[in-house]
Formats: sequence, C-alpha cells, structure tokens
Amino acid sequence: MNARSNAAVPLQRASRNRIRENSSAAQLLIHVFFVLACAACLVPLLLVAIVSLSDERSILANGYSFFPEAFSLDAYRYLLGDAQRLINAYGISILVTVVGTLTSLLISSMLAYPLSRKDFPQRNLLAFFVFFTILFNGGLVPWYLVYTNLFHMKDTLLALLVPNLLMNGFYILIMRTFFSTSIPDSLIESAQIDGAGEWRTFFRIVLPLSLPVLATIGLFTTLGYWNDWFNSLVFIYDTRLISLQYLMTKTLLSIQFLQSNTQNSNIGKLLSEMPTETVRMAMAIIGIGPIVLAYPFFQKYLVKGLTVGAVKG
Repeated sequence: MNARSNAAVPLQRASRNRIRENSSAAQLLIHVFFVLACAACLVPLLLVAIVSLSDERSILANGYSFFPEAFSLDAYRYLLGDAQRLINAYGISILVTVVGTLTSLLISSMLAYPLSRKDFPQRNLLAFFVFFTILFNGGLVPWYLVYTNLFHMKDTLLALLVPNLLMNGFYILIMRTFFSTSIPDSLIESAQIDGAGEWRTFFRIVLPLSLPVLATIGLFTTLGYWNDWFNSLVFIYDTRLISLQYLMTKTLLSIQFLQSNTQNSNIGKLLSEMPTETVRMAMAIIGIGPIVLAYPFFQKYLVKGLTVGAVKG
C-alpha cells in the first residue's frame, strides 16, 4: 500500500506540472490575443493622428504613412481659423452631453424602477408600451412635425436634448432587469418598515446600489449625445446652437462640394491652398475630444452592468 502511494506521488506532481504548463500556455495565448486586439484598435487612431499632423503634399505624393516626409499643422490652422465658432460648438456639445445624460438617467431609472416592482399595478402593460417603441415609431415626417409644431423646439437647446436621445426603450428594459434581479424585495420592505417612503427608498437605497447599470447606460447615452449631428441638421438654423459634430459634418460636406466643382478656376485655386486630406483626420481628432476621457470613469462598472442587465425578463 505504501509502495503504491509512493509511486502515485510523482505521477500527481507530473500531472500538476502539466496542468500548470497548459494553463500558462493558454494565458499566454489570451494575452497575445488581447494585445493584438488593442493594437488593432489603437494603431488606426495613431495613424489618423499622424496623418493629421502631416504635410498635405507628402500625403498626396506618398499616401498615408506612419512616417511622413514632413509634418505640418496646416490642417489644424485651417480648422482653427474660425476658433470662436469651434469653441462655441464645443461648449454646446459638452453642455448637451452632460445635461442630456443626467436627465436621461434620471427619467429612465424613474420609469424602470416601478416596472421592476411586482406590486406595481399594470406593470406588464406599461412595459409593453416601452417595448413597442423599440420596434415601431411614427416616421420621420410626423416626428419632425410633432417637435416643431406641437412642442416648438426648433432653434432651441431642447431640440438637441429631447428627440431620439432622451429616452430609449432598450435602456429602460435593461435597467428594469437590473433592478428586479439585483435589488432584493426584502431590502425595500425593510426600508418601508423603517419608515422610508418611495422617494427616499429610490434615491437613498436603490440608486446607490445600481451604479453598474447607471454607469453602463450613462456611457451609451453620453456617446449618443456626443456623436449626434442629426438633430442639429433637422432642428437648428441658428449657427450659435449647432453642435461640434454638425460643424465638422458641414466642413466635410463643404470640402466635398468644392472637390466636385473643380471646373471653376477660383475653386481650383482655393482647393490647391486647402489641406483637404489632412483636414479630415484633424476633424476626427478634434471630434474625439473629451469623450475619450469618459471611458476610465465608466470602466469600473461597465462589465458588471452589461452582464447583469443583459438578462432579459
């Protein structure tokens, strides 16, 4: 018996060593995969930044390169030629993004929380109406007429905040699922027994425990507001209220218009002095703006919010 035990010990050690080697190899492959995935995301961004700082003639002669022949700031000088307008558009985008995200989170959570409560009457009927908006809408023309003729939002900041962006049925259902699966009913009952009302229960207990889903939905909503240019195109005629993304879009469309009408000698001369290729990349860099700084603040709760809220029920 002792001889068998003594013979089994080296076999167990060899098995453990083999498992460790396989585990190390698997971890190495996973690390290599994620390094390549990160490089695939970062390298194009690096190329865009380098091209935006490149000389226009070297780009036209040799194409895009990580090692251009000459660097130049002409693209940024061209875009910053009307700096006041660019700063104003930046301010509008930041204001709309911050106010819109906070308002959207508040309204969406206040609608999702009752839907998660089993004692809320007609919660399934109300949830159906929320789900219905995901599948169907009224169409572009009725949508525009309602906001302009009924709510009179044309040329106001509300036109950048409310249409399409303030509430999203999909986000509400994710929040409802998170509330129903992560907030125990016994906790809410205990709060009510201690004398807390519905408002205090919601703001002092439910919301502090729901940071993962709030951070996740907040990130998606922030990106939606920051990247939106369509509302400015449809509702805004006052140049002081246009967003950064719409300003960039107008600049790009102007360049494309000039390039398609080169028969005019004046336009040809203007195009010869304009950094048309590098200015596109400079617009991308400027358009990224402070939104890239938002990711680290949401990263802590992002994965948990996605995985818990992804279970539909």
